[in-house]
Amino acid sequence: MQQGRNQSHLSWTDAAFLYLEREGVPLHIGAVNLLEGVVSLADCIRLVESKLPLVPRYRQRVVAPPFKIGLPTWEFDPDFDIRNHIWEVTAKHGTDAEFKTIAGEILGTLMDRQRPLWDIVLVRGLKGDRTGFIARVHHCLADGMAGTGLMNVILDASPAVPALAKKPRRFRVPPPADPWTSLLGGWVNSYDNVIKQVLKAQSDALNIAETIVNGGWTVPMDKLARLLPELARPTEALHFNVTCRGPQKFAWAKIPLADIKAIKDAQKCSVNDVALALVTSTIRLYAALHGNRIKGRLLRIMVPVNLRSNGNTGELGNVVSMIPVAIPLDIRNPRTLLAAVHERMEFLKSAHVAELVSLTSVLPGILPSPLQALAGPIASQLPTPFNLVCTNVPGPQFPLYLMGHRMLTWYPYVPISSDTAVNCAIVSYDGTLYFGFTGDAHAAPDLARLEKFLKSSAEELGKAAGVRPSPKQRVRPEVRTAAVPLVAPTETNRSTPVPAVHSGAGLSPKQRKEVLTKVA
Repeated sequence: MQQGRNQSHLSWTDAAFLYLEREGVPLHIGAVNLLEGVVSLADCIRLVESKLPLVPRYRQRVVAPPFKIGLPTWEFDPDFDIRNHIWEVTAKHGTDAEFKTIAGEILGTLMDRQRPLWDIVLVRGLKGDRTGFIARVHHCLADGMAGTGLMNVILDASPAVPALAKKPRRFRVPPPADPWTSLLGGWVNSYDNVIKQVLKAQSDALNIAETIVNGGWTVPMDKLARLLPELARPTEALHFNVTCRGPQKFAWAKIPLADIKAIKDAQKCSVNDVALALVTSTIRLYAALHGNRIKGRLLRIMVPVNLRSNGNTGELGNVVSMIPVAIPLDIRNPRTLLAAVHERMEFLKSAHVAELVSLTSVLPGILPSPLQALAGPIASQLPTPFNLVCTNVPGPQFPLYLMGHRMLTWYPYVPISSDTAVNCAIVSYDGTLYFGFTGDAHAAPDLARLEKFLKSSAEELGKAAGVRPSPKQRVRPEVRTAAVPLVAPTETNRSTPVPAVHSGAGLSPKQRKEVLTKVA
């Protein structure tokens, strides 16, 4: 993106995340990480500021078009201040449970749309001489793959502390477009978007037809007859498939990637198959605990699929489709369950379901843009045809560093929405598979149970597959670091310490005051 260009339009898919967002259900992705040692706030700010030229969109905010005509635009924020996007909070007790609570409060807060839609919060006072690192990026800016790429931009692959300039390079904000130009551009963009969506739908339909004609359809008829009815079967709601109200809770678990790969090799499937089998087993235990009927029931999981060419993670925005996987919930034998997951994933891939879903997803973009904006809040209240989302993104298999501080963990965050009040995100990083569970506090108050259910499911599957678990890593002694006052950005005095509290990120001054009053 050229620095002199001050305006570019969001795609229909990206804008949809703005239209669907509502109070209590923010639609951003994120990561909850632990860094070794105590990271200086000033160093973190200087580092990220030095990387901003690599990601110009981090200086841009979303601007709605006049009269909702056309798609929203990315425009450089004339009042950009990096201190509105990076700050720190202090934990009172420093436990992992408190860290999860802080993460849930931050991740469950809407971002201020008057500013660029990203932020980073450092969490002080954690036991074990560690610093929490919570990063958020709105879903209109990036999907899971792009979010992983952004983390790779901010962090370094070397423990060497990079030399940073004492003063950031001056950035000259291009002048904004005048209102009449914006209005005319909105009209043109609205018409252009409809034409593009129609042409894309035609192109996708022709590509699918060509694939089938040229022998790309490789699904045996007996398998098609057996598994196709599962796709057409209505989704049965579980106890957590209720309207999300907020606030949110966050839970996590981790499994050595070597164990996952050993199971994969033993059962001749993929890492993603193993992960989905573990999530299915975890949800089965959780649903049974809450009295849900298990026998004869299907669990429908929406699995995002990256559509970028060559797996490029540098492309911002949302370039994904979804695969709806319907898995029998009453399979208790771990190996049988994994075989069922593998069979269904292979069926959906060979049937090109991801392409079919991508084709249908462009159809709402044909609607005039004012109708798209009006339909968003309504659609966010409608029931969804699946039980939960489970996204699995490959990360770097080597350690990353922030100003020489090694990143110890990488727990991903995926938002909940509509009536999917529990979702799961998975990231592989530095030899470990990290699971992040998001839940609505009312629909899933005992979300932490998923952590134990996942670990027990992994042990059971590994034992059934004849895989020995990796030796447990030695736990570092817990040492409480010195408390550091919260430094939250305010409009009046940025250097004044605020009492240690759990603070939401990306808030306006009025919203931040309400949060601080509530949790003080």
